[in-house]
Amino acid sequence: MVPDEEASASLRQALERARAPDGSVANVMRVHSLRPHTMDGHVALYESVLHHPGNSLPGWFLETVGAYVSSLNRCAYSFTNHWANAAHLIDDEARAAEVHDALVADRLESAFDGKQLALLRYVRKLTLAPGKMTEADLDEARSTGATDGEILEVNQVAAYFAYANRLLNGLGVTLEGDVIGYYGTGRQSSSP
Repeated sequence: MVPDEEASASLRQALERARAPDGSVANVMRVHSLRPHTMDGHVALYESVLHHPGNSLPGWFLETVGAYVSSLNRCAYSFTNHWANAAHLIDDEARAAEVHDALVADRLESAFDGKQLALLRYVRKLTLAPGKMTEADLDEARSTGATDGEILEVNQVAAYFAYANRLLNGLGVTLEGDVIGYYGTGRQSSSP
């Protein structure tokens, strides 16, 4: 990962587009340093999937989906960051603890029901057995009131995290030096 002071002109531009609200560039973006064009694509995908005002599902739930996919994929980097985001947005310590425990134990029904539970079950199967997805998986989510747009939103979050988790795990990216979470809830000084 190329530090700012050693960045080429094209990398400096990509780094500027990748900066979080606190001015930092997360390792998940900086790992693209040798191919700045992929950093640009990653930033665009991340922002459209998780932070676009056109999404209808609440931000805490989309972040929870990302944390859940990352837990299933055993990606500590993404789980740590996106769970911090979800907990921040849930803004209720007891509820956040309940959701966290359900995700980590993979016992979704202990913290979710109805549409949210159905969407998370859809995400679980899509993450662990994408080749086995059928129309029945969509129908189950629809039967609980999920719209096709909401199903698309969780599908896109799950697909994004499949990409990000493999990028991070495959290149050995750690949390060292990162600000944890989009909202900058803390700085990590060493790898987990």
